[in-house]
Amino acid sequence: MLWQKLTPMTLSLDLLEKSRVVKQPRGERNFHIFYQILSGASEDMLNKLKLERDFSRYNYLSLDSARVNGVDDAVNFRTVRNAMQIVGFMDHETQSILEVVAAVLKLGNIEFKPESRVNGLDESKIKDKNELKEICELTGIDQSVLERAFSFRTVEAKQEKVSTTLNVAQAYYARDALAKNLYSRLFSWLVTRINESIKAQTKVRKKVMGVLDIYGFEIFEDNSFEQFIINYCNEKLQQIFIELTLKEEQEEYIREDIEWTHIEYFNNAIICDLIENNQTGILAMLDEECLRPGTVTDDTFLEKLNQVCATHQHFESRMSKCSRFLNDTSLPHSCFRIQHYAGKVMYQVEGFVDKNNDLLYRDLSQAMWKANHSLIKALFPEGNPAKINLKRPPTAGSQFKASVATLMKNLQTKNPNYIRCIKPNDKKAAHIFNEALVCHQVRYLGLLENVRVRRAGYAFRQPYELCLERYKMLCKQTWPHWRGPARAGVEVLFNELEIPKEEYSFGRSKIFIRNPRTLFKLEDLRKQRLEDLATLIQKMYRGWKCRTHFLLMKRSQIVIASWCRRYAQQKKYQRIKSSAIVVQSYIRGWKARKLLRELKHQKRCKEAATTIAAYWHGTQARRELKRLKEEARRKHAVAVIWAYWLGLKVRREYRKFFRANAGRKIYEFTLQKIMQKYFLEMKNKMPSLSPVDKNWPARPYLFLDSTHKELKRIFHLWRCKKYRDQFTDQQKLIYEEKLEASELFKDKKALYPASVGQPFHGAYLEISKNPKYKKLKDAVEEKIIIAEVVNKINRANGKCASRIFLLTKNNVLLADQKSGHIKSEVPLGDVTKVSMSSQNDGFFAVHLKEGSGAAGKGDFLFSSDHLIEMATKLYRTTLSQTRQKLNIEISDEFLVQFKQDKVCVKFIQGNQKNGNIPTCKRKNNRLLEVAVP
Repeated sequence: MLWQKLTPMTLSLDLLEKSRVVKQPRGERNFHIFYQILSGASEDMLNKLKLERDFSRYNYLSLDSARVNGVDDAVNFRTVRNAMQIVGFMDHETQSILEVVAAVLKLGNIEFKPESRVNGLDESKIKDKNELKEICELTGIDQSVLERAFSFRTVEAKQEKVSTTLNVAQAYYARDALAKNLYSRLFSWLVTRINESIKAQTKVRKKVMGVLDIYGFEIFEDNSFEQFIINYCNEKLQQIFIELTLKEEQEEYIREDIEWTHIEYFNNAIICDLIENNQTGILAMLDEECLRPGTVTDDTFLEKLNQVCATHQHFESRMSKCSRFLNDTSLPHSCFRIQHYAGKVMYQVEGFVDKNNDLLYRDLSQAMWKANHSLIKALFPEGNPAKINLKRPPTAGSQFKASVATLMKNLQTKNPNYIRCIKPNDKKAAHIFNEALVCHQVRYLGLLENVRVRRAGYAFRQPYELCLERYKMLCKQTWPHWRGPARAGVEVLFNELEIPKEEYSFGRSKIFIRNPRTLFKLEDLRKQRLEDLATLIQKMYRGWKCRTHFLLMKRSQIVIASWCRRYAQQKKYQRIKSSAIVVQSYIRGWKARKLLRELKHQKRCKEAATTIAAYWHGTQARRELKRLKEEARRKHAVAVIWAYWLGLKVRREYRKFFRANAGRKIYEFTLQKIMQKYFLEMKNKMPSLSPVDKNWPARPYLFLDSTHKELKRIFHLWRCKKYRDQFTDQQKLIYEEKLEASELFKDKKALYPASVGQPFHGAYLEISKNPKYKKLKDAVEEKIIIAEVVNKINRANGKCASRIFLLTKNNVLLADQKSGHIKSEVPLGDVTKVSMSSQNDGFFAVHLKEGSGAAGKGDFLFSSDHLIEMATKLYRTTLSQTRQKLNIEISDEFLVQFKQDKVCVKFIQGNQKNGNIPTCKRKNNRLLEVAVP
């Protein structure tokens, strides 16, 4: 399968019916994006956009057509989000776009009330400022700035500024003008942004195809300025359709010298001139009336139309003083009627001047430019005070006229093809065919004249060169190359094919074929001939391919044979070489082993002589050593006897000089010196001040054993006190909780060792800082000791649900995690016991006092990642408030109270399906099994 590369495209915007934002015709909806956001956005997104899902909350939405059968706005919204992501919109861009759309939707809910000033002037005030506040939060605009822009208007002329108040009607006009401009500029920005994402990366010009979505001709009960300019566009498109089909085709027959009878048709150029003439056209007079000083109203515009267009055959008005319309009651005084090519349309003149002005007060533009919203600021560049332009902006009519002129110029340079859509009925329903409506559309679209021209003319025409190039393979004289003129070649071709003369005509530069069957015949012959040529090409190609393959196989066989012979010789050589190497290795091994035996014999002879000599020298040395030791013992014995004898003589000589208590003093002196030496050594060998350091110097003397142990105990107490003195009150509280946890759970709960190194934080949710829990914070007035998300076990089926567990000084609270709404409140006095298993799990049960208000449904079952901390804090808080110790039961089987039933909770070994959450299963009315790892 061949994949062709898609060529990028460019979107262009000619007219957006932005009045639909503030007002919709009966039976029609506002723009789809409003309904899609309200239907498809998530609750979180709606909260961010300050929106509610109810359509009736918004004044800009038409409720009679809010729901359309067969249209799923929620699915379409997801499709739009996915399409924006595919085109290349970033997440922050998508969010900015949705914020602007939400701001437009909420603008319709702003309402005004009249107030009178002291000077007598009327001014307007906003009734409910809540909507204005939310709009300012979405757009990042100062509320006071936007409120003033809705109440005052500043007019600048050269160096002067005049600020005037807006009455209620003007305030509503300013609100609607802002909403329309916001949506229109956002739509234009989207078109530009999409074009940047899909624009072509190459500068090479190629053939392009454009698709124009034409506005349908609109005739409503109340037709206003929007229908007028849309029908004007249809008049221009009908005019170019006439010029490029009926007129152009008849002129081509005359230009090519083809016999032709002229067919009359209606040319709507007179209607286009009535609307777009630069001097007397309706759009020109409307612009002139908008720019005229003085009082300008819709009635003065209609009077001007009656003066200038009264004699025009396609213009009708009762105020034109024309006798043929004075008694026409179907034409009100405030209306005028234009006879379009599609029929007569009556236009309400009310609102023409304001809609043509399309004026957005400068105060609102400047307020939008001051927004902290980057997208809104980019949509209103004229609001920059440094770029104030006092020139009046072009009117909506002149802008649309210029856009239509550009479109017509573009269409005239292209080769357009038309697809006419016929509306079968006015009910927008299937399987209903209104014959009169269809016939009317066929007449005003000019299809009858087009059919007459096609039926009387030729169905197909083509230049001679192209025709000869396409069909030359059907004739042997023209295939493969024709040497003469192209026309002569086409004549030879058609004569060879025996096509009747009445089926075609020769023009100056083209061949004209009357009947499509003739063209189909040529195409069938060409298709058959191409198949024959393809077969011939295949035959030649297959022959060439087989010959090439044979030659390649032949060359390959020669190469393979040479390689095989070389491989065989190499293998033979390798076998001979390996055999020679084996023989050589055996011979070298035999020689080496023979030499080794000779060397070993010589070495053994040398080692034997060395060993005998060593043993002899050793014997001699031992004999000499024994003799020397005996001699030394004799000398030492003589010295010892001599020393003892001298000592005895001295003691006998000096005994008379010693007192009776000399022995005790010598003992005390000796003991004092020993103690002094002991303490000095202890000073230099002192361990560190860390309470966990168990090192202690060794005991030097046995009689100091008790003293050594007492010193060790005193030193340990002293350094523990020094360590405790460094603690803050908060740290002391933490260590007291840790000590309490140790007394409660050490050697009882398998989960306890893992909790020793974890600090007890308590406030894991930070309720005071999280705006999501503002309502919950306002509802709890006491100090929160612990705030944690736990899994509450359903008493009936054992399933888990997330809840916020709050412990205060007096109560235990359970709240919904998403909304923050308090589900249950249990006083600490009603908590009688906490039960848990001895396993490594976070499951625990809170037992309530029978008959209390909180015990209506029974005891609570929870699962938490911080079980040790929660149980310790609950124990200490209960002891502090009730002066009673809370019973902590640690057992693998215990009873809980569910309403009137006693249920046994039993812990078994099993796999946990949801991470660390124990799997609970209700076996019967009396047993609940909890699977723990």
